[in-house]
Amino acid sequence: MAAPQLPPLILQHEASTPADLLGEWLRERGIVVETVPVWERGAPTDPTGRPWICSLGSDQTPGQPGPAWVEDEIAFLRAALDADVPVLGLCFGGQALAAAAGGSVHPADPPAVGWAEVETDVPELIAPGPWLHFHYHQLEPPPGSTELARSPAGVAAFRLGRNLGLQFHPETGPTVAAGWALSERADLERIGIDPDSVTSGGDALGARTRDLAFGLFDAWHRDVLGA
Repeated sequence: MAAPQLPPLILQHEASTPADLLGEWLRERGIVVETVPVWERGAPTDPTGRPWICSLGSDQTPGQPGPAWVEDEIAFLRAALDADVPVLGLCFGGQALAAAAGGSVHPADPPAVGWAEVETDVPELIAPGPWLHFHYHQLEPPPGSTELARSPAGVAAFRLGRNLGLQFHPETGPTVAAGWALSERADLERIGIDPDSVTSGGDALGARTRDLAFGLFDAWHRDVLGA
């Protein structure tokens, strides 16, 4: 008898970086997942048997000093690639996916914080936005990947086979974004970014952020996963 199929896996890295809009989409679509609090339990080791894996955002950065789970997660995503388990990487998750596949991460110039559109080659998958950008480092996509979208900071999305890496936060709605801006107010002001613009930008977009996120996740699930 075949082993039962394991549920999709979501890797959450801090209490402040939840699935948020992605979680709403999963509930509305009736998709049951397993969420691992990586900051508490560490990264998993075996990706086999999962229909897909999603790595969420984080205040950590691949290749920078940080907790041991960062490099462990990159190794886990590399194992997922080897096992042909599709990965969706969201901001930190996109950086970790890039690193796992042979790409790199470097300081963003300029840092990207706020609600802004991307230039997209695949609007049916990735709409122009506006999307939440909240990163001080920038991914460089791995060899063999296809760039799908870009922002002033660099590549905003890439595809590698059935894997999709994003350098923005489709999963994050205005309330969570405002909390990030509040917690990092001093750092943002130090680099010349008005943290209140994150809150006001999210307020102005309102429910549109949810519509954009649902559209991306539906297209990803259908077109990237063939589901």
